[in-house]
Amino acid sequence: MKKSSAKRKKKISSFVLLISAVMVLGGCSGKESGNEEASSDTEISASQSSEEESKGASDVQEPAAAPVIENAVWSGYFDGLNGAAVVYDPERNYYQIYNQELAETRRSPCSTFKVISSAVGLEHGIIAPEDSVRAWSGEIYWNADWNRDIGFEDAFRTSCVWYFRQVVDEIGADLMESELSRLQYGNCDISDWAGTLNTNTDNRDQTGFWIESSLLISPREQTEVMERIFGSSSQFSEETQEKLKEVMLVTDLDTAGVPVYGKTGLGADGATAVDAWFTGFADIEGERRYFCVYLGETEGAEVTSGKAKEIAVEILSSLRGSSPGE
Repeated sequence: MKKSSAKRKKKISSFVLLISAVMVLGGCSGKESGNEEASSDTEISASQSSEEESKGASDVQEPAAAPVIENAVWSGYFDGLNGAAVVYDPERNYYQIYNQELAETRRSPCSTFKVISSAVGLEHGIIAPEDSVRAWSGEIYWNADWNRDIGFEDAFRTSCVWYFRQVVDEIGADLMESELSRLQYGNCDISDWAGTLNTNTDNRDQTGFWIESSLLISPREQTEVMERIFGSSSQFSEETQEKLKEVMLVTDLDTAGVPVYGKTGLGADGATAVDAWFTGFADIEGERRYFCVYLGETEGAEVTSGKAKEIAVEILSSLRGSSPGE
C-alpha cells in the first residue's frame, strides 16, 4: 500500500512539474510569465490533480491537435509584390497561408496596433465613446484630417497618430504590458515606449513602440490576436467589441456581400514604405474568418496599405461558396 501511495504522489508531482513548465513557456514569445501568477495556477493545478487522483483519474489530458495548414495559391492577387496572406478558421484550427516564411516573420505592426490600443482604451474607460473628443494642439501635421479637435471614430478611421499617442500614454506601460501578454501579442516588447528607434521623425507625437520600433508581430500572429479579441472566448466586453466593429467596417470597397472589418498600417524607412498591413476579420456565409495581408518592400513597385486592403478583400470574396481544403 505504501508503494502504491508513493507512485501516486510521484505521478501528481510529475503532473505539477509539467503544468509549471507550460506556464513558464506561455505568454509572449521571448518574455517570462509572471512568477506570482504561475505559482497560483500551479497550486490550482496541483489541487485539481489531487481531486482527479482520488476519483481514479490517472492520465494527463491529451495535447490539442496540431493545426492544419494549407499552402494557398494566391500569388495572382499580389501581382509581383513581396507579400504574405493568412486566413485563419479557428473552429477547424485551419490556416490558409500564402508565403509561409514571410507569414511567420515578425515586423512592426504600425497602425494596425490601433485595434489593440482602442480595445484596451475602451475596455478600461480611457476612451469613452460618448465623450471621446481630444483637443488639437494647433500643430500642423502632414495629414490635414488630424489638424482639428477629433473624436475616437474619426481618429481611428483617419489613423490619427497624435490621438492614439495620448491614449497609449494614459493606458500606461504596466497595463499595456499586461494586456499584450494576455493577447500573446508578438514579442510584447514595449521597451522603446517613446519610439526613439524610429528615425523618420523627432516629433514624439508621431512615434511609439508600435511604429517601426521595438514591438514586432507576424502576419500569422495578427490573425490569432484578432481571434482573441473578437472570438467566442474573448475576454473583452461585447460593448467594446461592437464599438470596434463599428469603426473597423470596410465601407470604401465593394466587399461582394462579405462584411469585412479591419485596420490598415503603414511603416516607412525614410521615403520608402517597408511595411504595409491590413488585418481583421470577415463573416463569410455565417462563418468568421480572421485574416492578415502583409506587403514588404518591393523593388520597382509602390507598396501601400491600401493595396494590402484591396488584396485582402479580393481573397476573402473568393472564399465564398468554398469549404476549407477546396
